[in-house]
Amino acid sequence: MSTQESPSYIPASEIDTTFAHTTNLASSALNTRILACSNEYFAAASNLLTPTPPINRPGVFIHTGAWYDGWETRRHNPDPYDWVVIKLGTARAAIQGVEIDTGFFVGNYGEKAELQATCTDAEDAVVADPSYDGWTTILPPQPCGPAQRRAWKLPDYDPANPVAYTHVRLLMYPDGGFGRLRLYGHAIPSAKPGVVAGAGGESQADEELSSALCGGLALAASDQHYTPCSNLLLPGRGKDMGDGWETARSRAPGYVDWAIVKLGLPGSVSRVVVDTKDFRGNFPRAVRVHGLVQGEGEDNASSQIVPAHDHPGWVEIVKGDRRCQADTEHVFQGEELAAGADERVFTHVKLTLVPDGGVKRFRIFGKRA
Repeated sequence: MSTQESPSYIPASEIDTTFAHTTNLASSALNTRILACSNEYFAAASNLLTPTPPINRPGVFIHTGAWYDGWETRRHNPDPYDWVVIKLGTARAAIQGVEIDTGFFVGNYGEKAELQATCTDAEDAVVADPSYDGWTTILPPQPCGPAQRRAWKLPDYDPANPVAYTHVRLLMYPDGGFGRLRLYGHAIPSAKPGVVAGAGGESQADEELSSALCGGLALAASDQHYTPCSNLLLPGRGKDMGDGWETARSRAPGYVDWAIVKLGLPGSVSRVVVDTKDFRGNFPRAVRVHGLVQGEGEDNASSQIVPAHDHPGWVEIVKGDRRCQADTEHVFQGEELAAGADERVFTHVKLTLVPDGGVKRFRIFGKRA
């Protein structure tokens, strides 16, 4: 089954701005992984999910031939296309746009790309089997080009009622190489919060309201010179300085950097974590944490509208400036939180660096509204 309308082509120069308020769901940093593929003789399909752009290593050869940063199959495919089945790292996700980056594939790139998707609780082995028939085409075959980024906005995406997917299947016609697959969208949180048992009976459990796995989105930042602020919302603690948020050095007196996040789950706050893991000579001197209370700003409801960093509705979640240390997971809770943080419902949060530097993760824990 195919979409009725044609997807909208997005020029390479406009891809990053068009999908600025989304998450790349096709990223190994979000726990997305390959289940199966038709062929990966020259280069592994898992390279499609590398979070960083493709790199080039001219003159480097391995057993099968020239080294490539991407997915590359054998020549002379007897079938119409090669394929790869991917399980998304989120429980459910909405897909707004698709990008195929052919990286450094020039004489060996795949000529066309098609994307199929499904939403299923079936076992991985069932979905990965070539006989699985639950696929829906969400991006009909589109032409690709040598060493370039091409993206398309899907016509059926409805932010008010998004279609949920769990897996995708990328088809490459007829064979060749793709550097990266990027799926722009957001996680769809589970419908029900977890519960914990206590002396007084069951109560709602704390959740990570800000996580990209729950639909959290990084909307804006004052500076993203070295790495993007969207890294703040990734699961885990990462592997090095390259998968956090780092700004340029500031020189102006009184300068601060900031990042604004839309919570995937609006709710009250019981704990805030600011993790400076791997940032040792470049961590911020201090941080501030503010939030927007639901209903106090007309722009609170939409992920496509960014609240101004000086919006009058920002209120403290963590009291005052909190000193930071190198390579440390800072946890603020209890008396360190502002009065009412555990009672108000917040829709957005803002992390301020004093004056600049790098942070690996920014986590907001609490109870969903």
